[in-house]
Amino acid sequence: MARQSLWRDFNMASFWAGITAYVWYAFGALPLHLEVAGQLGLDRATASSWIFIIWFTASALSIGLTLRYRIPLAITWSIPGLIYLGALAGQFTFAELVGANLMAAIAILLLGIGGVGRRIMDWLPLPIIMGMFSGSILIYVTRMVQASVNDVLVAGITLGAYLLGRLINSARVPPVGLAVIIGGVAVYFFGQTEMETVAIEFPTPVMPAMEFTLGAFLGVSLPMVIFAMGLGNVQGIGFLMAQDYKVPTNVVTISVGLGSVLNAVFGGHAASVARSTAGIVASAVAGPHEKRYWANLVAAVLALTIALSAASVASLLTALPRSFVVTLAGLAILSAMQDSLQRAFSGTCRFGALAAFAVAATPFKIIGIPSAFWAVVLGVIASLMAEREQLFDQWRKKH
Repeated sequence: MARQSLWRDFNMASFWAGITAYVWYAFGALPLHLEVAGQLGLDRATASSWIFIIWFTASALSIGLTLRYRIPLAITWSIPGLIYLGALAGQFTFAELVGANLMAAIAILLLGIGGVGRRIMDWLPLPIIMGMFSGSILIYVTRMVQASVNDVLVAGITLGAYLLGRLINSARVPPVGLAVIIGGVAVYFFGQTEMETVAIEFPTPVMPAMEFTLGAFLGVSLPMVIFAMGLGNVQGIGFLMAQDYKVPTNVVTISVGLGSVLNAVFGGHAASVARSTAGIVASAVAGPHEKRYWANLVAAVLALTIALSAASVASLLTALPRSFVVTLAGLAILSAMQDSLQRAFSGTCRFGALAAFAVAATPFKIIGIPSAFWAVVLGVIASLMAEREQLFDQWRKKH
């Protein structure tokens, strides 16, 4: 009976919404992952394991939770967290990052079990967190601009194709997708490619070495918890609730925590409720309210193809021109950059957000702890000095 009702709920609006979400996965999130793996200097086996595990757990959790509750529960992985890891390239060894990701995953799981994650998040002023995040990822945008100046025939054309997509302004022509296609043509004619290096094989998960340090915990684990729970779970679940879905919050949070632990063991980073995907698969464009879960099923099943082709995807690190990958990564985070800047500077605690932005945009370490951590600390201090009433007001509203 349940199987019959499942197939009766299938509808073309949900199907095409699922396809749209998959296009975002393939053309938006995946190039960003390739760029971060390149920044961290990962070998093909390690990058393949990372790509495989985060896409596999995300797909499995999405399919399982969606079938169980019949609501479009899209689980992916923390894009802000991924961007942040790339920004830390050179400041920590990969073993330290893996250890920090495991500590973050355990923290997410325990906070989910204890039901206290949201209360902790309430004490962290969102504008200051967003200022820190904006400053941390600014380097992606500057690298994209630099690449387009240095390699006009590949990076410049790719950037121009994206702007053309924004000019067309049609849901059927995603700007990043257009940049991938036209940029790919430019790579074929003008770029230096080594397509013979692309591997056609199934991925083999590996367990990388781990190292646990206080600096990595403060500079990586704590921000990763914030990105996964504060920017992912809270906003993703909040959007679903706004669409009148009854979300099993504790089950979802614990599931995300378990997925994050599994990700970390095989070199990946935190899982998260998808904010961007939820806006596609849970909105009105995805069909009748009670049948929209099909959009998430379509997207999640297709995302499994990314996981199973992780070895081939990882080999693109050496096959594609660096300028092309850097440009796609920069384009993929533009919406995140715009959103974070708006959240940082459109409300209260703007001076604190500005201080956090400036500190995070300047890479340094003090006692082994990177600038992103100090950005939050100094951002709060700046708000206490210059706009204490706004800060106290925000705390009072949360409590």
